[in-house]
Amino acid sequence: MLSRVEPADCLQFAGDGLVIALGRQAPGAREQAQDWVGRLRERGWDGDDELADQIEARLGSGAAPMLRPLPVDLEELSSVLEGDPANGGGRIDLRTGEVWPDFVFENLEIDIDEKDDDHWLAVRCEGSRAGYRDMQRFVDTLPDPEQRDRLDRALRGRGAFRRFKDVLAGWPDDVTRWHSFSDERQRGRARAWLADHGYAVAPRSARPTP
Repeated sequence: MLSRVEPADCLQFAGDGLVIALGRQAPGAREQAQDWVGRLRERGWDGDDELADQIEARLGSGAAPMLRPLPVDLEELSSVLEGDPANGGGRIDLRTGEVWPDFVFENLEIDIDEKDDDHWLAVRCEGSRAGYRDMQRFVDTLPDPEQRDRLDRALRGRGAFRRFKDVLAGWPDDVTRWHSFSDERQRGRARAWLADHGYAVAPRSARPTP
């Protein structure tokens, strides 16, 4: 399947699949993984080196990262990290890898022990600045100067996210490209955040190490 896709669109997402495939010794996985590592190193976005390290450890060509495996959903983690700071923030259950937004605890009136570091990892919302930079970087990838100009103007001032999406909607193919681009960036940042806190993404079926 990976031989039929454009790697630049899914290096982060498919890289997690390669880690699983290598663990199962799937035919062709090693060859694809070696190519993936090179592409990740060359691109060098947030989280790319961390994923490349994890793949190389599975290949046996690199040292295993000194990180505890945790089956975290990176999309869920990203939504907490890059949500609205007024309502953002959350916690990761270190026993299951589940990501819980703070409002869940508040709405359900669940008491948690803030000092129980063996159970919870706090996630502070970092806001939308990284997402705004993603839009700027995406605009720079477009070959049409008229598109770049219109989207650049859309990014000025308040309401930039809404205006960007409204203008981009006029080019359906680029809407698809934008979603792939944005998902890759967000997934990588969430992976890098986890690594900074001592954890590596593990398959969802895996159990955290006590």
